[in-house]
Amino acid sequence: MRRLLPLMLLCLSWPLHAQDAPARPADLQPLPESAPPPPRGDLSPDLEPDITIVKRGEDVVQEYRVNGRLYMLKVTPRFGPPYYLIDDRGDGRFARQDNLDSGVRVPQWVLFNF
Repeated sequence: MRRLLPLMLLCLSWPLHAQDAPARPADLQPLPESAPPPPRGDLSPDLEPDITIVKRGEDVVQEYRVNGRLYMLKVTPRFGPPYYLIDDRGDGRFARQDNLDSGVRVPQWVLFNF
């Protein structure tokens, strides 16, 4: 026990020694002023999609384009849930998806139940 007490005191006093700030060098220079960030709208105008809403019969179709290339359609029928047609490869073939969920599921196991 007598050997353990000085070791514990040394371990507890170690953070106090770490807080002592080293002396500053005399030749420090201030950082130059940086340019302000661009406004949110001007950040990436090429990446924001152009959305065109078209009514085809009873369905409403929203066309999503980036740089003039159609990559996604959202079809909202008069009855039923909306679905998406997505061009994954960029070859003009659209695959249907019922939602934009990626399919990744986080495991949720019950560890304790009261």
